[in-house]
Amino acid sequence: MKKNKRDLGKIKGFTIQFMPYSEIRYLDSTERIRKILGVVLGNNILILQGRLRPEEEARLIGDTMAMIDHIKEFKGIELAVIEGNGMKDFSQDLRKTLQILLLEGI
Repeated sequence: MKKNKRDLGKIKGFTIQFMPYSEIRYLDSTERIRKILGVVLGNNILILQGRLRPEEEARLIGDTMAMIDHIKEFKGIELAVIEGNGMKDFSQDLRKTLQILLLEGI
């Protein structure tokens, strides 16, 4: 399917939201996934401090795959883990990750 030139590079509105780990620390896995999906389904890019457990990541991916056919314009979720030895590494990795997401048209 060929895109119209006006459609190239056009990105629908989105928001970047930061969620500190303290917001999900005491939630069980189901509540964590529900909270993350609530943010993502609102057309937001979520930056989560900390990391989900591997089984939570798998469940999050599975849940979003099940939603793709049922929620209009929902394309799924992309997980990227940014690790670094300092703020410089983090900011460089974050910038690269956001560039990739924007180029893919989120």
